[in-house]
Amino acid sequence: MTRESETTTDILVAGGGLGGVAATLAALRRGRSVVLVEETDWIGGQLTSQGVPPDEHTWIEQFGCTRSYRGLRNAIRDHYRTWYPLTDEARARPDLNPGEGRVSRLCHEPKVAAAVLDAMVAPYVSAGRLRILYGHKVLGAAVNGDRVTAVTVEGADGHRLDVTAQYVVDATELGDLLPLTGAEHVTGFESRHDTGEPSAPEKAQPANMQAFSWVFAVDHRAGENHTIDPPAGYSDWVRYQPPKWPNPLLSLSAPDPRTLENVRREFIPNAASGPVVADQRADPGDKELWAFRRVLSRNVFRPGFADSDVTIVNWPMIDYLPGPLIGVSDEERDKHLAGARELSMSMLYWLQTEAPRQDGGTGWPGLRLRGDVMGTADGLAKAPYIRESRRITARYRIVEQDLSMSVRGEAGAVSYPDSVGIGMYRIDLHPSTGGDTYIDVASSPFQIPLGALLPVRLRNLLPAAKNIGTTHITNGCYRLHPVEWNIGEVAGALAAHCLEHGLEPEQVHADGARLRAFQGELATDGVELAWPEIKGY
Repeated sequence: MTRESETTTDILVAGGGLGGVAATLAALRRGRSVVLVEETDWIGGQLTSQGVPPDEHTWIEQFGCTRSYRGLRNAIRDHYRTWYPLTDEARARPDLNPGEGRVSRLCHEPKVAAAVLDAMVAPYVSAGRLRILYGHKVLGAAVNGDRVTAVTVEGADGHRLDVTAQYVVDATELGDLLPLTGAEHVTGFESRHDTGEPSAPEKAQPANMQAFSWVFAVDHRAGENHTIDPPAGYSDWVRYQPPKWPNPLLSLSAPDPRTLENVRREFIPNAASGPVVADQRADPGDKELWAFRRVLSRNVFRPGFADSDVTIVNWPMIDYLPGPLIGVSDEERDKHLAGARELSMSMLYWLQTEAPRQDGGTGWPGLRLRGDVMGTADGLAKAPYIRESRRITARYRIVEQDLSMSVRGEAGAVSYPDSVGIGMYRIDLHPSTGGDTYIDVASSPFQIPLGALLPVRLRNLLPAAKNIGTTHITNGCYRLHPVEWNIGEVAGALAAHCLEHGLEPEQVHADGARLRAFQGELATDGVELAWPEIKGY
């Protein structure tokens, strides 16, 4: 049978991360057809295929996210209540935290989030309104004037498909559609002269981007030996010391992101951690590495069910700094991807063989990769954890001065009349490929302005992930899970709204009555547009 070479849909969503899924669901709820393109075989992006439990703000259990994002969180908890042998006490907790991790009030296995997201989109697949192209990537785009008319995608087997759509949503992890469509965009670090940001450098650094990381999951089997073979480049990695780093990267010591003081972390597999209350306002939670991103805790299950916790290794020690994934040749990109994988496996081998223990010995040979948690054979996540993307040149650019507590003080973040959502996280920039160490700035609870989702020229392309009109600096607080979901949900809703009313995004944005009508629809759908009176951190 001849395979199709082209197809048509209302809305094409490129990238199945959190923003892509939220955009897809928002459009589907409004009666539209969607083709969703995803490079891996899981949707969910940073929450699933990249293996990172939610990074969320202090008030997430009460407010500060969209209704649909809260539905996702509730469904993950219900999955554990339905299928896992929880203790009665854990089952009864409305704020069940399956991993009792310190980074978030909801730490869970990536595979559970993947199952929940699959269930959320399944009805639309069955109805024939959603088509998901797993294992596909965007390859090219056709543009007529200021409109994207079609996008070419390619499967792992080399088969290509031209997708014609009225609206195109870029939810890829690196903003891949921006250069393919000719969209005006930026990369890396803008200059202080350009943005006026206190934390920006004097000159622009377009190749200077936050490190990416290849995350992995482990448990610990006391008395067993699961030591891996030393990676080929281990002897280099064990000596590697990044610029401005106080010691070799493979270590239990690293700078505190907020103070830059070199701090020795504790690492004791399956150590009793006591009651865990994840609260980024009081404590980032990263001083005790085993519990930091723990996604499965023996304490919440009936006695004897699990012999070990499961934790995610997403620590400063696996931040890959030798080079970025954007603005380089395919050969260079592949080299960096392979290097990041080797760095992560070198960290595991170091933990198994050389990490200092409290008893004076070295190494934890019982550490075992848990590929089943990640959905892979090798235990690494399906994809690298991406912190920074290409960013559109937007009709409104969000800058540090809009929300930095040191700039805004008691006034709080700038109030945007075109708000389409809210978020909160410190400006959290990891070490970068340009040699910077952490940039960590206290921020005020902020809004998401619609103008930051509108390209300056293209009329039917919308960003839905880390590619909105932030800067290198403000991306540090707009890149986290609930904010990405909110951004994606708005992008999908806006595309559907424009199709229903015969409008274009700029017409919605420029007209006060139309903008208020769209904001009213979002509010009805459970998108919070403003914060109550609270203070940032």
